[in-house]
Amino acid sequence: MVHVPELDESERDQLLADHPEWSLARDGKAIERTFQFGNFSEAWGFMSRVALNAERLDHHPEWFNVYAKVEITLTTHDAGAHGGLSQRDIKMVRAIDSLV
Repeated sequence: MVHVPELDESERDQLLADHPEWSLARDGKAIERTFQFGNFSEAWGFMSRVALNAERLDHHPEWFNVYAKVEITLTTHDAGAHGGLSQRDIKMVRAIDSLV
């Protein structure tokens, strides 16, 4: 397993300041956001676009979808001793936020 550097506290704080719609989860080891769309088709289209970005960035979200709602959690399983946030998550947040 390749070790990925975990974000330090100031980098994590900057990520949240730059993307206030996201919030910390899992004791600061992940970030999450809920997206609400007008219908299932819009939600599914968004998820498809996120999936294409995830493949391009080789960083895949944990997500949950019910009808027009999509919940996304990002974490880097290879960061830190027990997973955490990394530059991979910053890139993925930027890619996701560019879609809405």
